[in-house]
Amino acid sequence: MPSRASISVFFPAYNDAGTIPSMVLTALLTLRRITDDFEVIVVNDGSQDHTSQLLEELASCYPEVRVVHHLKNAGYGGALRTGIAQSRKELIFYTDGDAQYDVRELEKLLPLMTDGVDMVNGYKISRSDPIYRSILGTTYRLLARFFFGIRLRDIDCDFRLMRRSIFDKVSLKSNSGTICVEMVKKIEACGFIILEVPVHHFYRSYGRSQYFTFRRLFRTVIDLSKLWCELFIVQSSPGSCEKIIEKSLD
Repeated sequence: MPSRASISVFFPAYNDAGTIPSMVLTALLTLRRITDDFEVIVVNDGSQDHTSQLLEELASCYPEVRVVHHLKNAGYGGALRTGIAQSRKELIFYTDGDAQYDVRELEKLLPLMTDGVDMVNGYKISRSDPIYRSILGTTYRLLARFFFGIRLRDIDCDFRLMRRSIFDKVSLKSNSGTICVEMVKKIEACGFIILEVPVHHFYRSYGRSQYFTFRRLFRTVIDLSKLWCELFIVQSSPGSCEKIIEKSLD
């Protein structure tokens, strides 16, 4: 484990009033155990419930907490890009604000972030979702790995610890949930070293997912198609680590 880890933790949040306060407090307690150089950021992505008020109250009580408000919903990808851009520390950790992952398991990821390792990604020990969501999630993961040539076993496990320096080379554009495919593919194509760790996944106890509707699924198919064309057809600049096809064939 780094002797003095410098960590930014951020959460994208949309209508997560029932879970985000406990996520922030758990993150603070966890970070205080493992480092004295940290910050907690919450990207409030245009929430329409009490998320905004609760976050402002937390920020007023804890100086380590910062809140970034999107006036309008920018999408999951937009929230992640904001969180990454706002992170100031050497390491960036993020997970969703719906409490389906346990922030305390960050302590399992950090010891693996040694010299030569650029990213530590969780993978779900088992998925605690309704059966239809598990089937859709598995299908999405397999298709993403097949069509994009991704090696990571669990593309939609949003429990990631990364070096901020990754984003000096990797530029993200997606505003939707397809940002995870874009991010992992570009990180792999650049040759960064990724380790994987099993983490627990919990049933969603508050609110509902925004992604499992016919409209959202159709939009996801369109976004993935556009992303595939961008990565594999549109030419990248010479010498760029984002020359995806060449890297995938190496």
